[in-house]
Amino acid sequence: MSLTVTPATPADITQIAAIERVAFSDPWSTGSFQEALGNPAVFFACARDAGRTVVGYVVAWFVADEGEIANLAVDPRRWGAGIGQTLLDAALDEGGRRGTAAVYLEVRDSNQRAKRLYRSRGFEDVGRRRGYYQHPVEDAIVLRRLLNPKDV
Repeated sequence: MSLTVTPATPADITQIAAIERVAFSDPWSTGSFQEALGNPAVFFACARDAGRTVVGYVVAWFVADEGEIANLAVDPRRWGAGIGQTLLDAALDEGGRRGTAAVYLEVRDSNQRAKRLYRSRGFEDVGRRRGYYQHPVEDAIVLRRLLNPKDV
C-alpha cells in the first residue's frame, strides 16, 4: 500500500473524527481535534493512502524535553498494514527533532494490539492509572520510550 504522512488540515477533521468514533469507546470531540491544529507544541499528522484518503492519524504533544502520544488511531479496515507503526515512527522522529528526552502514553490494559505496537518501538511499562478509562472502566498502562537516554 502506498502511504504518505502529512500534517493534518482542517479539511481532514471529518475523516479523522469518523475513524476516532469507530476506534474508541471514549472518542475525542471534533473540537478537540480542531484545537490541536496550529498549536506549535502539537504534532498532528495523517496517514493517507494512494487516493489521499485519511486512514490513520497521530496527535502528540512536545513540551520542554517530554512528549506524549495523546492519540493514535488507524481505520480498523486497514489494521495490519503497518499504518500505526508509520504514524508512531513519525511522531517519535518529530520528538527527536525537537530534542525530546522521553515520550509517554497511556493505553488500555486490554488493548493487546496497541501494546504490541508500542513495545515494538521500545516503549516500556512505567505505571498504571487505575480506572483511567470510563467506557468501559479500565486501567491505563503508562508507557515510556527514552529518545535521548543520556539526557534523562
